Amino acid sequence: MTWTDMVGSAVASAFRGRIRTVLTVLAVFIGALALTLTSGMGTGVNRYIDETVAAFGDTDALYVQKSQPLLELSTGTGPRAYDPEDTQVATGFGVSFAGLSEEDIAVVEDTRGVASVHPVYNVVPTYLRADGARFQLALGIPVDGEGLQLVAGATAADGADELAIPDSWVADLGFASAEDAVGEVLEVVMTNMAGAEQAFEATVSGVTQASLAGVAMNPLPSTSFNERLYAYQVSGGPEEVAATYIMARAVMEDPAQAPAVQERLEEAGMVASTVEDQLGMFRTVIDAVIWILNTCAVIALLAASLGIVNTLLMSVQERTREIGLMKALGTSGAKVFGLFSLEAVFIGLLGAVLGVTTAVVAGSWVARWLAEGFLAGLPGLSLFVFRAPGIALIAVAVLAIAFAAGTIPAVRAAGKDPITALRHE
Repeated sequence: MTWTDMVGSAVASAFRGRIRTVLTVLAVFIGALALTLTSGMGTGVNRYIDETVAAFGDTDALYVQKSQPLLELSTGTGPRAYDPEDTQVATGFGVSFAGLSEEDIAVVEDTRGVASVHPVYNVVPTYLRADGARFQLALGIPVDGEGLQLVAGATAADGADELAIPDSWVADLGFASAEDAVGEVLEVVMTNMAGAEQAFEATVSGVTQASLAGVAMNPLPSTSFNERLYAYQVSGGPEEVAATYIMARAVMEDPAQAPAVQERLEEAGMVASTVEDQLGMFRTVIDAVIWILNTCAVIALLAASLGIVNTLLMSVQERTREIGLMKALGTSGAKVFGLFSLEAVFIGLLGAVLGVTTAVVAGSWVARWLAEGFLAGLPGLSLFVFRAPGIALIAVAVLAIAFAAGTIPAVRAAGKDPITALRHE
């Protein structure tokens, strides 16, 4: 008996007990379907998180803030003792931060492992003027411009008076499309400490797409334009105002040294976090959910393997005399083992192909449907993303489980004595 004959015989034997085989294939199909869908969901969600991390900031930098207090509500808490060395940054939304002073920036610059420091000013514009209309304006942090997802144009370039505006602002500001908005001029109106207003023209450099991190939900100025606005904001007072920074971006000499640099800054009374630190817990929760779902799918596949064992054991029982005849005609025990193992693999192959194909087709359709409906508020999120290596790995895993499940019946068939088998009723 050649291998071709064995494959043909295994396929034919699989359909002798048609209902039993169909039910077993259905069990394998459910396991493969569930495993492919959960794997695709994990890939889709983690890809979205990776893109969100890219929009959150520079992965080679630490974002430094004051540790005491990191965030303080201006209402609903008791009074704090006055500290002339303390620097407070009011955001205008009932929240104030302990800002960084010039001395803090100097400490960060002198910290071992830090290559450069870029302090970020807290700028509170009075309003934004576009086409004669006024809009409330809260500027995003310029450092968040790196890795942004853009609908059109580019991020605001340092050295130019530019703004990147959110996609959701385009129509309200009077532009026909994101492409039409790029290159247009807006006015950011500031009020200084003397109460005098001044308009600063800014060119729209690009249109950003909102992300889960929310960093692209406000206009993002260039670093130099942000500094120019801050300079006017603190001008006009009777005395010079000490510089106060909402945070600082510290670029490390080696990103691998991040934990050591964080520890040094913490000893200096500051908190430093990487982009991964800021979204690490979110990613951990997503991975945990995906692992739980994958575990459920693997349990379903293991249950399906019991169905394969049962199907083949029944087949061995029903074909005992046939096995005895084959061995009496010279078929070796190894070929009998191979015959039943091929039957198990064939059942697994049917379930895997049907399950994986259905999962890819249905998952892709559901992902598009959700992206245009319930998940339209999360642009860029595709709930299911299927990659060929992952799908191939799932198919191989299902076949391996099917082969393992067929081992017991195959060994039992291969070990039968031909005389005893021929006498079997």
